[in-house]
Amino acid sequence: MTDSRPTIRLDKWLWHARFFKSRSLAAGVVSAGKVRVDSQPVSKPARIVGPGNVLTFVQADDTKVVRILACGARRGPAPEAQELYEDLTPAPKERAIAAKGANPRYDKGGRPTKKDRRDMGID
Repeated sequence: MTDSRPTIRLDKWLWHARFFKSRSLAAGVVSAGKVRVDSQPVSKPARIVGPGNVLTFVQADDTKVVRILACGARRGPAPEAQELYEDLTPAPKERAIAAKGANPRYDKGGRPTKKDRRDMGID
């Protein structure tokens, strides 16, 4: 049973596709069990992947979902790396970015005056 599709180690592919700065960082994330291949958790960096596999992993507080399109022969420039995968990550939901203690009803900018606070019912 010979498989004719090209394959590569998971940690090496994550490094080639520029998701991690070094191969050892990619291997550490995989070893920690934070990567899924086709919805199955993986804990071995030497796991073989190839075109068609879907990877799910966390990178810098964002969950990434990518489909592998090619294995890649080297860790090249970013445009070359982006051709190795198709990004399936859903669009992030809009988060309410409010400063600590900020009131979304107050839109004037700066600190509210005493009258503004009375009108808002804060004071």
